[in-house]
Amino acid sequence: MSTVLVVEDERDIRDVLRRYLERAGLSVLTTGSGAEALSLLHSADLVLLDLGLPDIDGTDILREVHGMQNLPVIVLTARSATEDRIHGLELGADDYVTKPFSPAEVVLRVQAVLHRYTGLPGEPGPVTYGNRRLRIDEGSHKAWLDGSLLDLTPTEWALLAAVAAAPGRAYSRYELVNRVRGYEYAGYERTIDSHIKNLRRKLGASGADVLETVLGVGYRLGLRRDDAS
Repeated sequence: MSTVLVVEDERDIRDVLRRYLERAGLSVLTTGSGAEALSLLHSADLVLLDLGLPDIDGTDILREVHGMQNLPVIVLTARSATEDRIHGLELGADDYVTKPFSPAEVVLRVQAVLHRYTGLPGEPGPVTYGNRRLRIDEGSHKAWLDGSLLDLTPTEWALLAAVAAAPGRAYSRYELVNRVRGYEYAGYERTIDSHIKNLRRKLGASGADVLETVLGVGYRLGLRRDDAS
């Protein structure tokens, strides 16, 4: 499942785009902060970027993204002048959408750009980790540890699936709550810690080894993904 990072200072627009993108089967991260966006770039497969951010000029973020390989950007902006569009494309944007826009059109543009970069995705099968100790099936939203089916709440499942997307990578609490809850929430630290505690309990005696704490950052999956065979 491809992840789209929506960087937009207007919350209503962020929420609408999230709903439309998730209906299209995409995973979505959102933020209204340019500084936060910079910390989330490595978690995204595509960025929807508003150039008119309150803390950092969107073109500065665009330059940062341009230095990364294979991270497409679609610019969202009220700047409709031809010169602005050309400037954005020269800085590395893959497409340019002028406000006001149709959310359905944005989804189509996202899908088109992702297709150019990755091709059409196939139906994923179960993935295993830690010499087949942990098995996760995204299609059925089920997970097994040491052969036993885990009885997870939707939030616990989403947390496990999120950290399993990049084993060994440390995810901040902000990023996890953004993925799991589908919105930005001021009390995210205690919320995530509580869900992690419950998830570890269901993982049994090795729960803290499967879901490791990264001091000062957040959490990561402690098992390596098995090679496909």
